[in-house]
Amino acid sequence: MVHNKVVIIGSGPAAHTAAIYLSRAELQPVLYEGMLANGTAAGGQLTTTTDIENFPGFPDGTGGAELMENMRKQSVRFGTEVITETISKVDLSQRPFKLWTEWNDGPDNAPARTADAVIIATGANARRLDLPGEETYWQNGISACAVCDGAVPIFRNKPLYVIGGGDSAAEEAMFLAKYGSSVIVLVRRDKLRASKVMADRLLAHPKVNVRFNTVAVEVLGEKKPMGLMTHLRVKNTVSGDEETVDANGLFYAVGHDPATALVKGQVNLDDEGYIVTKPGTTYTSLEGVFACGDVQDKRYRQAITSAGSGCMAALDAEKFISENESAVPATEFKSSPVL
Repeated sequence: MVHNKVVIIGSGPAAHTAAIYLSRAELQPVLYEGMLANGTAAGGQLTTTTDIENFPGFPDGTGGAELMENMRKQSVRFGTEVITETISKVDLSQRPFKLWTEWNDGPDNAPARTADAVIIATGANARRLDLPGEETYWQNGISACAVCDGAVPIFRNKPLYVIGGGDSAAEEAMFLAKYGSSVIVLVRRDKLRASKVMADRLLAHPKVNVRFNTVAVEVLGEKKPMGLMTHLRVKNTVSGDEETVDANGLFYAVGHDPATALVKGQVNLDDEGYIVTKPGTTYTSLEGVFACGDVQDKRYRQAITSAGSGCMAALDAEKFISENESAVPATEFKSSPVL
């Protein structure tokens, strides 16, 4: 069993920014980047993004995988120990906290590692629909983030589609209307789930059309390497009629699933499963456990905001560790009264 002052669980911008700050503070953090943890490659959601044009410092843009590889190199350069294993179990009931890995530790084994502080940066995965053609045209026409991708050249002045009926779908559609020639929102039911204010704004928008009782059934496009999406096959759920429409972009707005199964029942989660943090901080309901990035952010979900919250988590953890440097017997922790 190995003990560290701080362990980071995650591999995206939040995790690596936290690692960079903590390693420069000479706290020798350990970062578990996972091995296809939650079905996502090390580096997180950005590894599925080809072009990033809104991350500061890259006037010509950069690739998602390239950005995450550079963040990883920077973490390692300053002394972070990066381990390509998935944390499968944590015991946060007392300090030092205990962590088990997926492949090397059985349920009856001693934990692989203990830590005085843990930073949870496990992210959230955009829900997919598993449509035929989805894998082929993911990030070549299909996206789950209009704010991230909507302004890229392949969508400009082109017909775009959004799937979803809630506030997020409405926001994404109106954002995309700045760039596309038209935006069509596909709603499975006969009404929107969005709030009345958002629904009214969406229905009144001159460049947006809502098609009720309609679902996407197949994505079509160019038959070549890195070919782009060109059409979408849709179906009316009432009549059963299908048609193929011109579509150069398809944006999913059907929700995200935060990767919080690891800590469920140990820290406070909201009704959607996101970790609850004290406003303006990365403090969770449990002293010594911090959360950053998309695992606690269901509003912004941007690489830059994740990186910023990773910085916050590192500073919060550093302060916590410095205030608890003296050896204290392990005791049971209760939920913090600040939340």
